[in-house]
Amino acid sequence: MRRLTLTVLALGLALGSAARAETPNRLVTILTAPEPQTQLMAMVLTMNAMAAGAEAEMLLCGPAGDIALKDAPASATAGQPPRDASPQGMMAMMMEQNGLKVQVCAIYLPGKGADASVLIDGVTAAAPDAMGAAVVAPGTSVMSF
Repeated sequence: MRRLTLTVLALGLALGSAARAETPNRLVTILTAPEPQTQLMAMVLTMNAMAAGAEAEMLLCGPAGDIALKDAPASATAGQPPRDASPQGMMAMMMEQNGLKVQVCAIYLPGKGADASVLIDGVTAAAPDAMGAAVVAPGTSVMSF
């Protein structure tokens, strides 16, 4: 009986490990904060999660959506200490070098009275159903700032 229990336990652990290995390590970063330092820290943590192997995507809402504008405010483009990086610059670098998917909230553009032409290349408006599914998908962590 003890041998059967140990075998079942070992099999359960092996199957659990296999299931976790098949589930991708995903990160969804939701950024709404207006402060440039908070925005930059969200970029830094997302970049480091990607470097550690996570597949990541980012949703920008409210004031943080301005990071994605071609004509972004200075708060999104001005370098921040200690390395003189900007939220928009780091986001654009991750999009280009790491394939970071960046979207603005579905209501961001209508709220501004604008269309997608005001966004930098590669940024799109999120579909609420797809984003909802992304945040509850197995193996997904959500960071919100």
